Amino acid sequence: MGPVSNSVESLGLTSEQAKTRLAAEGYNEIAGAEQKRLRGLIIDIVREPMVFLIIGSGLIYLFLGDKQEAGMLLGFLGLILFITIYQEQKAEKSLLALRSLSSPRALVRRDNSKIRIPGRELVRGDIVYLAEGDRVPADGELISSLNISIDESLLTGESMPVSKTTHDAKVYSGTSVTRGSGLMYVSATGSATELGKIGGLIQASIAEPTRLERETRRLVTIIALIAGGLCLAVAVASILYKHSWVDGLLGGLTLAMAILPNELPAVLTIFMALGAWRLSKEKVLTRRLSAIEALGTATVLCVDKTGTLTQNQMSVRRLILEDDAFDLSKNSGKSLPEQFHELLEYGLLAAEQEAFDPIDRAFNNAAFALLSGSEHIHPSWKLTRQYPLSPELLALSQVWHPGGEGPSPVGAKGAPEAIMDLCHLPQATREQIAQRVKAHAELGLRILAVAKGKVYSDNVPEHQHDVDFEYLGLIGLEDPLRLEVPAAIAECKSAGIRVIMITGDHPDTARSIAEQAGLPNPHQVLTGSELASLSDEELGKRIKNTNVCARMMPEQKSRLIDILKVQGEIVAMTGDGINDAPALKKANIGIAMGKRGTDVARESAAIVLLEDDFGSIVNAVKIGRRIYANLQHAMSYLLAVHISIAGLSVIPVLLNMPLILLPVHIAFLHLIIEPACSVAFEAEPEAADIMSKPPRRPESPLFSGAIMLPTLIQGISVLAILLLTYICAWKWGDGATDARTMVFTILVLANIGLIIASLKVDGGNPLQRQGANHALRWVIGASIGLLLLVLYVPPLRELFRFTKLHPVDVLLCLLAGAVSSLWFSLLHRNTASIEA
Repeated sequence: MGPVSNSVESLGLTSEQAKTRLAAEGYNEIAGAEQKRLRGLIIDIVREPMVFLIIGSGLIYLFLGDKQEAGMLLGFLGLILFITIYQEQKAEKSLLALRSLSSPRALVRRDNSKIRIPGRELVRGDIVYLAEGDRVPADGELISSLNISIDESLLTGESMPVSKTTHDAKVYSGTSVTRGSGLMYVSATGSATELGKIGGLIQASIAEPTRLERETRRLVTIIALIAGGLCLAVAVASILYKHSWVDGLLGGLTLAMAILPNELPAVLTIFMALGAWRLSKEKVLTRRLSAIEALGTATVLCVDKTGTLTQNQMSVRRLILEDDAFDLSKNSGKSLPEQFHELLEYGLLAAEQEAFDPIDRAFNNAAFALLSGSEHIHPSWKLTRQYPLSPELLALSQVWHPGGEGPSPVGAKGAPEAIMDLCHLPQATREQIAQRVKAHAELGLRILAVAKGKVYSDNVPEHQHDVDFEYLGLIGLEDPLRLEVPAAIAECKSAGIRVIMITGDHPDTARSIAEQAGLPNPHQVLTGSELASLSDEELGKRIKNTNVCARMMPEQKSRLIDILKVQGEIVAMTGDGINDAPALKKANIGIAMGKRGTDVARESAAIVLLEDDFGSIVNAVKIGRRIYANLQHAMSYLLAVHISIAGLSVIPVLLNMPLILLPVHIAFLHLIIEPACSVAFEAEPEAADIMSKPPRRPESPLFSGAIMLPTLIQGISVLAILLLTYICAWKWGDGATDARTMVFTILVLANIGLIIASLKVDGGNPLQRQGANHALRWVIGASIGLLLLVLYVPPLRELFRFTKLHPVDVLLCLLAGAVSSLWFSLLHRNTASIEA
């Protein structure tokens, strides 16, 4: 941060002032979208075809004078609407919470101290600290700045960043800081900003349909067309055979209710929303739901070293001069020898004072621990110029004004080869320094070089290369490997996922960390300079066997991603800086670092890690695979159960038999089916071997032949058992009512068996395995409880047109349900072994 006067530092609001102003003026966001959600949700649900079918059936019963049947149907409709709204609201609240967490955050001055708050909680009068990569969270005025440039293309269309000073003080919401730092006074928020006035704020909830959504909509449309034709045929057949238009209408409506898989879109929405919520519990925020679908297909993870594979607890380990070295870990508690003071002093002058970068924090911590109270700490000096890191020169320099009329000291730090270039060292000296760098880098240390220089206020060079620098020495930093990384990389290997480490560190440092992490071929290192010299064809060959990339600039990541994608890989890539944004967008799955990442990087990524570690990425892939697998099981179950229900609705009409299922029965079944396919299946834990299988092919459809064929067989087999039972009970039992009761009972039990069998695909009884699915137990318990109510409570039994089942009938129903369950389990087990 640049020079800030004491009067400015004293500005800012108290927490109480901010709270009062927030209550009076509202959140820093466009109003109106939130308030419409519940009403819009209810409208969308009421528009569902199933609702119209149930209402239509109820009206027919009312017309016939059967108020009890109509009341029961409308009561079931109310329950179905309540369950659907509850589940959708739960999913919506999960997404709203995630959007709040992943939205841009602002560093503000409140109660005379710095705190980071959600951007939506900013109010007029706040003082906001801006840094490179931040998204400007509101309209305001710059009150202090240091070499700040802002990309205003969102508002003006001008592609080039605009340099700002306190003389052209205005900054605008939605623009981004591309360089430098500053302080801004918030003058307008929310709808009062320029962006708010022109309605340019893009709501995070607006997104294009995912591939799964498009596939599901196509399937629902096809089934709806088939259902329409069958319903018409059933209605006509019933009128011709029975000469009853009432039976024809009821038969057609019942068949439509039975066939229409209206749960499919809702299940997909709930799965994705709750999947995003589950990912958030693993400290992974999903900004785009399509990323959940893509996670299970990832074949390559391109990850940064610092903070992802390592602990991001950078500390200065060793100070290295030409003929001497001081190891801080071996000399803990000892004073720093005088000859190392200048090296650490200028290292501090080259670091940000209010540091967020782990290297700058390490320099600050070491300097204040070892030099505190000496003349080498300069709290009164003011930063007047910064020469930032660039792709052409991996070094950063800072110019300080000590007061008075003397020269301004300059501290520089960066890659050893860059600092040697700045100091114009002879070749022999460079080779000696390179040997020292290599020796210490092989120990796993990150090596930076430090130089000192001076300039005069009336002749400050435009480029840091024009400053007269003197080489001082090397500083070795240590960032230990995260303990969980070797096991996580081994898990990726077993899952068929390749891990490529990309870092700006020295090749020997990268090689040492790669060996500790267990990356394959750690000695084959590709450097940024080598990458620049290779053609695309040569780079493609090289990257096939290279898992360690060193001395890489953010811009070079984009080319690596292009090459990997050409080779057919599905690439997930991590990034944190503003220069990483293009690569994050280009990757199949962009993953931004939540702690050290910039706002621009987070907004470019599909996923944000709250904890910047590799284990979170692997857990995200695992959860992504689990969500997709459970979704397939739920969809398979839905189609199978609709086949059996539809068959019971259409076959009796076509064979001139009494109707088995009535609208009230279909509505009852939906009370079981909807929670089962959305809640019970979604809550199912992942299979033990889910990370022992290769990634799913991205082009593989949700409803593949390998899934559809067993699903059809399951549905038809249940239908066969039900029809056999019905014919036997109708012909040789107590008539159609007794047969209907037995068939409905078996259907409910078979439905439970189908749920359990669908969840046994990956082995083991879902009711007994470790980490049992409690939602499944609730669904099964509720299904059995509701069945007992309609069978043994006389008023309900009459409404459902059932008879009382005798013990022998109950045994026969249990036997038929058990047979269907065993058949499903055997079929699923064989299918799973074939697919494996």
